[in-house]
Amino acid sequence: MTGTEYDERLRRWRLVLGGESADGTGCALAGTDAGMDGALTALYGSGGGNHQGGRDRSAGLGASAPSVARWLGDIRTYFPSSVVQVMQRDAIDRLGLSTLLLEPEMLEAVEADVHLVGTLLSLNKAMPETTKETARAVVRKVVDDLEKRLATRTRSTLTGALDRSAKINRPRHRDIDWNRTIRANLKNYLPIPEKEGAYTVVPERLIGYGRASQSVKKDVVLCIDQSGSMAASVVYASVFGAVLASMRSIATRLVVFDTAVVDLTDQLDDPVDVLFGTQLGGGTDINRALAYCQSQITRPADTVVVLISDLYEGGIRDEMLKRVAAMKASGVQFVALLALSDEGTPAYDREHAAALAALGAPAFACTPDLFPDVMAAAIEKRPLPIPDMVTHQ
Repeated sequence: MTGTEYDERLRRWRLVLGGESADGTGCALAGTDAGMDGALTALYGSGGGNHQGGRDRSAGLGASAPSVARWLGDIRTYFPSSVVQVMQRDAIDRLGLSTLLLEPEMLEAVEADVHLVGTLLSLNKAMPETTKETARAVVRKVVDDLEKRLATRTRSTLTGALDRSAKINRPRHRDIDWNRTIRANLKNYLPIPEKEGAYTVVPERLIGYGRASQSVKKDVVLCIDQSGSMAASVVYASVFGAVLASMRSIATRLVVFDTAVVDLTDQLDDPVDVLFGTQLGGGTDINRALAYCQSQITRPADTVVVLISDLYEGGIRDEMLKRVAAMKASGVQFVALLALSDEGTPAYDREHAAALAALGAPAFACTPDLFPDVMAAAIEKRPLPIPDMVTHQ
């Protein structure tokens, strides 16, 4: 190892361990490194020099709005956006800074992301009128960014699924599904006179798919658990709900629930309105929510119901399962997602997940990037693309 490499490694250890004599590096920091160390110490350091080798750092940022605002500016100077978002989240969790987010000046200083939106939604009822406009602007920015990322692929994937699901047996040439047509006519073949031992398939029956028209082809019901642990899922589901609602071939209904059920379908043209119509926290009554969704189904064979919940049921478990079984028996495509986020599989009720799997509705965590493929499979009534590592059967 060269001297330069050794010095760089020592510098990194010094930033990790947090200084003081117990860190054992003897490395002094200056300039930008000192600023980075100060920002880290404000959040993770003791402020009183009483930690042990950096392993027992306690909060030293304090809860004054000016100092927090300065710190937010510092971390945006020293760290990339992804790291800033993690540090903001840690500051809110470790130091109890949620109340400071009720100040417009503070909201303008933070790096907006899905987790911040979840925090703002949980504070919605306590938010003063002077802050709500700023909060909506922060939420709007995150929602717009998500729509730009997710909308195009979602629409193209689901449009293709709707086209293929409308199979017809007398298609126009451009609408022929050649793979299905060939498979259906393999028994119909004739020898090719010019080529000894060669045969050609005779397509007695053409199979194709009709192009999606302006009429409604499928009904989709998004049923979203708004308990506190589902914050990121609520954000993503609201965005997807707005995207689906923009497609004329899909009639979309969005229902959120805790112990009560709220239908936010009439607000789907603006996902920000949907988000501010939710109320994160509280209990969970999946059975009541599914009862409402079931009452709204008029075309079961053309309906997809998506339950997004960690399955911690506070209602009547057996009735919940009976409702799922009844919907599936009527022809409804039922999808159970433990989460709709990039955070992986959350804590969930394994007994309820196993019971759903026994009904043919395995529960799994789904990323936003996978969601269009899951919906396309449900629309076409084919097996769902369940990630192997997060299947709960």
